[in-house]
Amino acid sequence: MANLNDAPERLAEYWNLMQRAQGLFLRAATTSAGKVTGGEFSVVDTSSVMESYAKAGMAMASRPGELLEIQQSAFEKMADAWIESWSGGRENIRDRRFRDEAWAKDPVARVMRDVHLTFEEVTQDIVKRFPADSKDQLKMQFFARQFLSALAPSNFLALNPQARERLLDSSGQSLIDGLSNFLDDLERGGDAPEISTNDDQAFVVGQDLGSTPGKVVYQNDLMQLIQYEPRTETQRKRPLLLVPAWINKFYIFDLRDKNSFVRYALDRGHTVFVISWVNPGPELADKTFENYMNEGPLTAIDVIEKATGENRINVLGFCIGGILVTAMLAYMAERKDRRIASATTLATMVDFTDVGDVGVFIDDERLEALRQHLEEQGHLEAHQMRQMFSSLRENDLIWSFHVMNYLMGSKPPAFELLYWNSDSTRLPAAMLVWYLEKLYLQNALREPGKLVLNGTEIDIGKIKTPMFVLATREDHISPWKSVYPTANLLGGNVKFVLGGSGHIAGVMNPPGERQKYGYWTRDDYPEDPEEWFEKAIHHDGSWWPLWSQWVEGKDNSARVPARVPGDGGLKIIEDAPGSYVLVR
Repeated sequence: MANLNDAPERLAEYWNLMQRAQGLFLRAATTSAGKVTGGEFSVVDTSSVMESYAKAGMAMASRPGELLEIQQSAFEKMADAWIESWSGGRENIRDRRFRDEAWAKDPVARVMRDVHLTFEEVTQDIVKRFPADSKDQLKMQFFARQFLSALAPSNFLALNPQARERLLDSSGQSLIDGLSNFLDDLERGGDAPEISTNDDQAFVVGQDLGSTPGKVVYQNDLMQLIQYEPRTETQRKRPLLLVPAWINKFYIFDLRDKNSFVRYALDRGHTVFVISWVNPGPELADKTFENYMNEGPLTAIDVIEKATGENRINVLGFCIGGILVTAMLAYMAERKDRRIASATTLATMVDFTDVGDVGVFIDDERLEALRQHLEEQGHLEAHQMRQMFSSLRENDLIWSFHVMNYLMGSKPPAFELLYWNSDSTRLPAAMLVWYLEKLYLQNALREPGKLVLNGTEIDIGKIKTPMFVLATREDHISPWKSVYPTANLLGGNVKFVLGGSGHIAGVMNPPGERQKYGYWTRDDYPEDPEEWFEKAIHHDGSWWPLWSQWVEGKDNSARVPARVPGDGGLKIIEDAPGSYVLVR
C-alpha cells in the first residue's frame, strides 16, 4: 500500500493533471468545432459500413425462420455460458486478455469474461451466415470484431480484476499515472489520443538502431543510398541491394546488432547497399510509383555499378518495396535489361484478389474521398496508415496498450520492433492513388499488359530472374495465401518459403540461441495454398541461413577484396544512417 503521508503530493499531482486536461479538452473542442462541416478525412467510411449492416438486416428480415433459429441458438449459448461460468467457468483460456488467474478467481469477472467470449463467438457465427467473399460480409465481420473488442470487460477499470487490484495496491496512484499517460498521448496525438505502444525515449536511430557503420554515397529527392563498411576481408562478387518499404524507415533491416539483417549479410561477405527513402512532404505530392522505381532501385543499380564495377547484382525487397522490385523486374524484362542476377521478396503480394481485412478500407468510394483529401494535403499522414494497420490486430496493438497505459498506469516497454513500427512516414498523393487504384482495386500487377511503367506494358510472367519469395503465416498486412500465387505467376525459377509469426517478427527472425519461429518449405507449388501447406515440411529456426544458401549458390565467382565506401569513385555525403531517416 502507498504511504498516506504522500497524500499532499498526490493531490498536487492530480491538480496539475486536471489543469493539463482542461487545456487539452479545450483545444480538442475548438478543433472539432472547425470540422463540423464533415471535411475531415478518415480511412473508415462509416456510411458504407452502415449500408452493409442495413443490407444484412433486410436480408435477415426476409428469412424469418432462419432469424428465429439464429436467435434461439444465440440465447442457448449465452445461457449455457452464464450457468457454466458460475459453476467454475471455462478452462485453458488462451485469449491473452484473460489469461491472468485473477479472471478465474473473481466469480463476477469470470462470468463477464465467459459471457463476453461467448458473445464474440455467437456474433461471428451470425456474420458468417451472410454470403461469403462479399465486401459487405468482410465489413460486417471486421467492424463487428472491432466493436466487440472495444466492449471487452478487460478494457474497463471496474470490470478488470487486475486493474482493480493495482488501483488498491497503489492507493490510487495507478489511476493518476494512467490519466497522465492518457494526457501524454493526447498531447502527442492532437485531436485524439495516439496510444503509446513503445518507449519513445528508449532508442536513438544511429546509435541504438540503424547503427551499422556505413556511408551515404548518393542521394536524390526520393532516397539516400547507403553503402556499409565491410565486415570481412574479402566479399562476394555480386553486391546486394536492399529495398525497404517506404511506409516505414529502412532500419527494419538494421535493428540491434543481434537482429540486424544488414550485419548478417555483411558477415556472410556481401557488399550491402540499402535505400533510405525520404519522408515526403507536400512538395513531393506529384511523385509517382514510376518515380519511386526510376529514382529508387533503377538509379541505385547504376550507382552500385559505378561504386563496384559490377553490372550484375542481387536485390531484396520488403513489403511494398518487394512490389516495386517485382514491377521493376517485369519492366527490365521487357527492356532486355539483365542486371539483376537474383531477387528476393519478403511479405510481398503480387496478386490482390484477396487482401484480407485491408480490403475493408479500400473501395472506389474511399479512393475518391482519398483523392479529394490528397488534392488539398499533398500526402497521407503517417498516423492514418498506422491506425489502419493497428486496427487489423486491434487487441494486440490497441487494446492491450489501453489496458497497460491507462488502466494499469504503466509505461510500454522498450521494444525495437514496435519503436520502428511507430516511426512511419507520409505517402505522396500521386503514388498512393495510383498504387491503390491499379494494384488493390484493378489487380493490374498480375494481369499481363495491364500495368504500364515508363510507357512500357509489363508482364510479371516474363520475369526469368531466379526469385526467393518469403511469406509469413500470421501476416495481417500481406496474407500468405495472397503471397503464395507468386510461385506460379512468375516465369522463372521460384523458391517459396512460409515463415512463422507475422509481417515483421516473422521476417526479422535471425538465427541464434533462441529460435522463436520456424518455417515451411516444399519443392512443388500446387495452385491451392492449403494443398501446398498440407505436405510442406516444417523446419526449426530462422529462414535466413536458407536464404543465404540459396542466394550464394547462384554465384560461383571468386571473392573480391573488401569494398570500402568511397573507394569506387563516389563522393561520401555523410555517415550512415544518413539524414533522411531522421525526418519525422
